[in-house]
Amino acid sequence: MSKKYKVIDLFAGIWWLSYGFYHSNDFEVVAANEILPDMCKTYRLNHPWVNVYEMDIANFNIDLVKQQQWINQWDIDIIIWWPPCQAYSTVWKRLLDDPRWKLFQEYYRILKEFSPTMFIYENVKWLLSMKWGELIKNITELFGSLWYFVKFKVINVANYWVPQLRERVIMVGSKIDWNFEYPSETHNEKWLNWLEKRVTLEEAIWDLPQIDSWWKASNYENDPYTEYQKTIRNNNKTLYDHESPKNWDHLLELMKHIPEWWSPENAPEHLRPKSWFWNTYCRLRNDRPWMTITRNLWTPSSSRCIHPTQDRPLSTREGARIQSFPDTFRFAWSRSSKNLQLWNAVPPILSKHLSKSVLKYLQQIT
Repeated sequence: MSKKYKVIDLFAGIWWLSYGFYHSNDFEVVAANEILPDMCKTYRLNHPWVNVYEMDIANFNIDLVKQQQWINQWDIDIIIWWPPCQAYSTVWKRLLDDPRWKLFQEYYRILKEFSPTMFIYENVKWLLSMKWGELIKNITELFGSLWYFVKFKVINVANYWVPQLRERVIMVGSKIDWNFEYPSETHNEKWLNWLEKRVTLEEAIWDLPQIDSWWKASNYENDPYTEYQKTIRNNNKTLYDHESPKNWDHLLELMKHIPEWWSPENAPEHLRPKSWFWNTYCRLRNDRPWMTITRNLWTPSSSRCIHPTQDRPLSTREGARIQSFPDTFRFAWSRSSKNLQLWNAVPPILSKHLSKSVLKYLQQIT
């Protein structure tokens, strides 16, 4: 029987970066740490076999894991983490004094305690340009002090079969060498280099039932007709979280007058809001991936989220499709919390690609 590589999932959210590892027979996610109760509830709902430590990361340590799971310090192969990005506005030299860096300090402590063979870190693209590149330089030097070879790359998830334009930094550290290879792109914008064309919004969500404002659908009415829809539906029978909020009559009338991909400037003047930003009250396009998803799926005044052909904002399930979550995935807590969970998530399909690259690398070096 081949070895199962053991994984710890930090700042775990609902399943942010560990999806591909959890669903691989070659990995075992042995522990997850998350402080927010709604995130933990969703994690447990979909990952019943993972020990979720619902606590401040400052209280998560090797002794706790040893005591509860009989896992030793050297048993962990990979630590995955997705820290909040707000702290990255601070100056690196203030790291030890600034409380916003507390989470980063705790991660450094955990890396020292567990000393895994690899770590994987995901965050926003602009991390690379913070402080004119000094921040990323100092981060790699800090991990280097723990004897990790560190590399990073900007990845657009739309190039990995995800119907969303979302660029993220993926950093990988290894105690062996620099030879880790990132997953190859599978899609691009125009069938270049023999790759498939990116998945569009229509190809992702068009099999879901049509619903009106303040309406909910719990059953599928159409068969999936694209490979993406078939994969995401995964033979699921009950439809979850496909509902629309109650919108005021004035907003409904405004949405009726906004063409695909356009904004309120195309609506009659008496329907236009007093003010709006370039990316608010906008209708999406069927023939493109969505822009980066936000927590405001239900709020046209705060984001570009109006359905391409229906006069309503997108449902949580449509947002989940855009993030590549399978229809079998269940979200817990309130509607606003579910949308927040989606906004923070790493697309599961990208996680699958990463897990395959990590497995290939580990099999080469162990």
